[in-house]
Amino acid sequence: MNLERPTFLFTSESVSEGHPDKVADQISDTVVDAFLAADPYARVACETLVTTNRIILAGEVRGPDGVVEGLEEKVRAAIKDIGYEQDGFHWKTADYACYLHSQSADIAMGVDAAGNKDEGAGDQGIMFGYATSETPELMPATLQYSHNILKVLADARHADRTLGLEPDAKSQVTLVYENGKPVRAASIVLSTQHREGLTPADVAHIVRPYILGVLPEDFVTPETAWHINPTGNFVIGGPDGDTGLTGRKIIVDTYGGAAPHGGGAFSGKDPTKVDRSAAYACRYLAKNVVAAGLADRCTIQIGYAIGVSRPLSFYVSLHGDDRVDAAVLERILPDMIGGATPRGIREHLGLNRPIYARTAAYGHFGRDPEADGGFSWEKTDLVDELRRAF
Repeated sequence: MNLERPTFLFTSESVSEGHPDKVADQISDTVVDAFLAADPYARVACETLVTTNRIILAGEVRGPDGVVEGLEEKVRAAIKDIGYEQDGFHWKTADYACYLHSQSADIAMGVDAAGNKDEGAGDQGIMFGYATSETPELMPATLQYSHNILKVLADARHADRTLGLEPDAKSQVTLVYENGKPVRAASIVLSTQHREGLTPADVAHIVRPYILGVLPEDFVTPETAWHINPTGNFVIGGPDGDTGLTGRKIIVDTYGGAAPHGGGAFSGKDPTKVDRSAAYACRYLAKNVVAAGLADRCTIQIGYAIGVSRPLSFYVSLHGDDRVDAAVLERILPDMIGGATPRGIREHLGLNRPIYARTAAYGHFGRDPEADGGFSWEKTDLVDELRRAF
């Protein structure tokens, strides 16, 4: 996002819990939670495919006996919670196949702690975190509003089945930025699955009040373009309409295109995988930098090698803000999370818990920290320490 320009348009999209790819993400994270509930140090790398009346799990795991055998009931319960009871995809009758198998001994040898060797990163890669002061959640406004629109519509659907809305949906918000700040909505796009017989006008009548309740009051103007179900009909949806796969919505999971993100998905991975845990750590640190008032925007990148505990690089960008020296932040931030090692991150953020299924829809960031440790990376408990450092 080029905030140096005085005026520009920027767009982000989100997808609902019933989008096929998000169904797959939620199933994969249900598997992660099942293993971590049985053993906090279990290892999981689970991929899910969902299509017309079919659910397929595959991947590598290491954990207590019996967990795999109990997964089918948990997976079907997760799909039921989303609301799929359709002829083409039903939580109760869809075929289920599980191809999870034991983790590679070669990977385990590189990742496990042994003797004087600390726990290594579960893979090589680059991870990013970002925060911006443009919303109370310290998230990009275009993405936060896109998430919020779908969340309130899902809540309404669960509360009142007579609305006629079904689980699959996508949103997209384009905002006008002036002097680096969002000021109004240029366009709003919503496509939502619905019951047979509703017209686009009917759907627009249902959803418009919820959308208006999400956006700031003065953001919607007579010039705002609305596109509600622009294809005209959206009855066939979910995995029956489009195959879903784990990890295909990482731009929705992260920052909506407003900031860089790494190439690895989050869902289906236990916290030894730095694709997930280090991305959470980067967001945690960036959010605390912005919450402390040290910058209006902060991007952090960490690089890792598989089997190596210490990061290969730690980079901080404050996007031209000169209130503090980014090089000083690069020096002090890693020590605030145990040197930014996989073990340090997991222990500081308390990641070895069954807290992941809830992250798999409506974004992994911009959420409220929860009492049981969920979304611990959204805490701003480093603010005082950072202010003292400067």
